[in-house]
Amino acid sequence: MTNSVSAIQIRLYPDGRMCAKDASEYVGLSEKTLAMMRCKGTGPRFIKRGRIFYFKTDLDEWLARGAAVSTAQCGKQNG
Repeated sequence: MTNSVSAIQIRLYPDGRMCAKDASEYVGLSEKTLAMMRCKGTGPRFIKRGRIFYFKTDLDEWLARGAAVSTAQCGKQNG
């Protein structure tokens, strides 16, 4: 078994934002999952300027808030 990591290509605009497709690849979720999270208000912050955009800093903060040190802690965060 080989352990390999492949890089993904993300287009980041000069102001730090990315489209929903790139954001989904960045956080490792599907575009549809991010769309459902937007509707429920459970996902990362976003802006809508004709299209949906996410700022990289908001995605990084959202990912960091989900960090846990044990599976027991994960259950408490989601409850």
